Amino acid sequence: MSGPNAEPPVPSDRFRRVMGRWATGVCVVTARDGAHDAGLTVNALLSVSLDPPSVLVSLQRDVDTLPVLHRSRAFAVSFLAADQQALSQRFALAAPSEEKFRGVAVHRGTTGAPLLDGALATLECRVLSETPTFDHVLVVGEVLRLDEGSDGPPLVFYRGRYATDEGHELLRLPSRDR
Repeated sequence: MSGPNAEPPVPSDRFRRVMGRWATGVCVVTARDGAHDAGLTVNALLSVSLDPPSVLVSLQRDVDTLPVLHRSRAFAVSFLAADQQALSQRFALAAPSEEKFRGVAVHRGTTGAPLLDGALATLECRVLSETPTFDHVLVVGEVLRLDEGSDGPPLVFYRGRYATDEGHELLRLPSRDR
């Protein structure tokens, strides 16, 4: 928008800070193309429809998982438990896929994508659409298979930090911005 009364654009650092006040669950999105596994930590996931069951994930255009997902036309989602913070941090790294998966316990789903052992739940999806949107691609997937995994509190991200597990399925959210 331009003109004498136009407001200045919203600064990205301020937008990030404000969006950090929206508590989100944390998951790892994975895909497999041939013998190559790829995966990354995601907190931008939402349910799109119950009929057919479908989800949307928002992925940065430059992540190495996106081309693997695009070629395979399938992906999996592992919802992380509160005690899986180390996995979230590992898959958030800008590191080669082999390093991310080294020593991580996974099992294969029907699509071949790796599913993280110990996750609260997993989804296996077929890609329905990919929509480039600014610096991200919005990927909608139809859920082909799901599994309720372990039981316990979820891994939650709030204000740039992880909530801490206080036991008895209680989580403590971080109290202030960094």
